[in-house]
Amino acid sequence: MLQFVLKRLGVMLLTILCLTFVVFFLTNLYPNLERLAKTQGNNRMTAEQVESWLDGRGYNRNVFVKYGEWLGVVPGWTNEINGVPSGRCKPITGDVETAPSYCGVLQGYLGESTVFREFVSKIINIRLGLTGWLMFAAFGLMVPAALIIGVLAGMREGGKLDRSLSTFAIATSATPEYVSGVLFIVIFASSAGGLKWFKGSSTSAMDDINFGNFTLPVLTIALYGVGYIARMTRASMAEVMTSQYIRTARLKGVSFRGVVLKHALRNALIAPFTVIMLQFPFLLTGVVIVETLFNYKGFGWALVQAASNNDIELLLGLSIVAVIVVLLTQLISDIGYMFLNPRIRVS
Repeated sequence: MLQFVLKRLGVMLLTILCLTFVVFFLTNLYPNLERLAKTQGNNRMTAEQVESWLDGRGYNRNVFVKYGEWLGVVPGWTNEINGVPSGRCKPITGDVETAPSYCGVLQGYLGESTVFREFVSKIINIRLGLTGWLMFAAFGLMVPAALIIGVLAGMREGGKLDRSLSTFAIATSATPEYVSGVLFIVIFASSAGGLKWFKGSSTSAMDDINFGNFTLPVLTIALYGVGYIARMTRASMAEVMTSQYIRTARLKGVSFRGVVLKHALRNALIAPFTVIMLQFPFLLTGVVIVETLFNYKGFGWALVQAASNNDIELLLGLSIVAVIVVLLTQLISDIGYMFLNPRIRVS
């Protein structure tokens, strides 16, 4: 087990390096850097002025050197801008002389946002915390509901209840968040729908979460995942119910309820466990849509702002967090699957 975990951690590290370099390379293409210079400087800047702006801030250098600085394995650049000493690490202490030589991911420094004028790490901590509440609430609703629907549908495959619940699961998993979100707003939060039960904007939930301002985004995220997990649970439950040991238990006189609770349920939940853990990557993409739709300024909202405003440092910081979250959930799902299923062994 330990060897397996170490190998997976090594693969995760290599994957993180590769993916972050790809994102770093794409964000540091010259058109993006030119747009950044004109956004931060002047839209009427000439080509020579753009080059001077980029040279003074260390952008016009080898991409591998810049990536090494961002990682924190290469000393940060230093230069003079309009006669004032500057450098990559200057924002940490406010002075080039007292600033550390290395300032990157390994040192816990992700740069400074060019739009929000704050440290990227501070922005991520705030936005990720807000998204954490949203994902926690969505998971708390999504997982129990999906498991109940899937188990009930799979208990009696082909019955009326199975067909009804399966139709609901297919319909929800086929409805993207931007469609269900708009429908929820129109029906439950606008005067056009006639049912103004909730708020169409969740901005106030950033300071004070309540039933009115937090229900619709939670429902929007949970609805899509419910259908997917329920379908996997139903398929697993239906397969288990046709197993030989289930038939043997029924022949011995065990009640149907006893067969389901004592024999079928645990084995049926092994496959859905992996699916549930893999919902984290889908939720990360889902919150981008939902947070933008409901104006809830969490991780997804910050990602949209960073991309639309060409905020390179913030975009890189959010990207590495997203990559780490996805890879960690995959590792946890693999380890949990082995504990749930004793037949799985790591050679």
